[in-house]
Amino acid sequence: MATTRVIELRTEIPGPRSRELTAREENSVARALQVHLPIFAARAESATITDVDGNRFIDFAGGVGVQNVGYGHPRIIQAAQEQVAHFIHTDFTVVPYEGYIELAERLGVLAPFSGPTRAAFFNSGAEAVENAVKFARLYTGRPAVIVFDGAFHGRTLLAMTMTAKENPYKLGLGPFAPEVYRAPYPNSYRGPDTQTALAQIEQLIAVHQVAAIVFEPELGEGGFVPAPPEFVIGLRELCDRHGIVLVADEVQTGFGRTGRMFAMEHYGVEADLIIVAKSIAAGFPLSGVIGKAEIMDHAHLGAVGGTFVGNPVALATALAVLDVFAEEDVIAQTQALGETIRARMLAWQARHPQIGDVRGLGAMLAIELVHDRASKEPAPELAEAVIDAALQRGLILLKAGSLGNCIRVLCPLTITDAELDEALAVWDESLAAVLA
Repeated sequence: MATTRVIELRTEIPGPRSRELTAREENSVARALQVHLPIFAARAESATITDVDGNRFIDFAGGVGVQNVGYGHPRIIQAAQEQVAHFIHTDFTVVPYEGYIELAERLGVLAPFSGPTRAAFFNSGAEAVENAVKFARLYTGRPAVIVFDGAFHGRTLLAMTMTAKENPYKLGLGPFAPEVYRAPYPNSYRGPDTQTALAQIEQLIAVHQVAAIVFEPELGEGGFVPAPPEFVIGLRELCDRHGIVLVADEVQTGFGRTGRMFAMEHYGVEADLIIVAKSIAAGFPLSGVIGKAEIMDHAHLGAVGGTFVGNPVALATALAVLDVFAEEDVIAQTQALGETIRARMLAWQARHPQIGDVRGLGAMLAIELVHDRASKEPAPELAEAVIDAALQRGLILLKAGSLGNCIRVLCPLTITDAELDEALAVWDESLAAVLA
């Protein structure tokens, strides 16, 4: 009996309707919005997207890590519909509502903090980053922020300044926000090592009034590079010694992606503040800062806020996301998912010398493509070719990395076995077609 395929390709890629929409887009949408794929979505469910031409793809991008519980989960849809029927907006700081409080309570219990916590909600990851810095500056009375090579923290002024990559995120957009200083992020494949990275951070602390160190426990856009445990422990020790707020940007690593609810759970030390966004509300705009009560309550009244922050519909879906995690044991699914994908990636690496590195925590995994393993010369054109080959076969993949030569996994953590098997087979075929 033949296995039913998940992928269904009815036209060439892109199809005629997608090409028509591309032409309309070029005449109406600002060109600065870089559209990566030449297909247009019509509907989505589980880990698949069907385009306007009726082609069904398996999606390993997940809206850039937003769909951890999958597309169209009935519990998410129900929560959104029920809240819309009650009310859509009042502004929490004018007329508050229970959903905001309930999500703050539940995340305070789930987040890896040993003492009392507080939470504040916003719209985007960048907003949450900027507000975490506000909390740290108000608590310490200092201005400076230390960030890292390879970091991505957003596209608003301060967050863009904190982001490492010049092109396309910062090109031509200066002057940037002051008092942001950059340090190396340890990388077991390319260097530097942890000791070198920590030594350079100490040098920055010696000459600047540092309020916060903001880091990703695993670099996202920077190429899915996990922080070594001794590095995170070293950051905690530096912050304790100098009275600095340690901020973990878990916008991409949070909500199960690394095999724990929060990536900080891998390290045995606590951050002072954790930034969350992306998969918090299954695609509705919502972000937040969760942190130690002493720090967050130090800010004066009115220091944070905004018209749409903590939207009630987004909060309702965020609560439903937590229900899905609990009821379906998504963390256990993620751990099994990560083991399966890592094993397949290591097998690819054994066959293809252009795969220089396989890395990541849990299901937050990537391969890095090089021209040869001795020089480790980056091969971004090979990464692009593999992604193109996969799309033609019905699999959506995304690049990552400061050098543009990594391919990352951001599929829904609830992906079915059939979807996963077929997706990995297509990725395997695409690698063979490009790298053989």
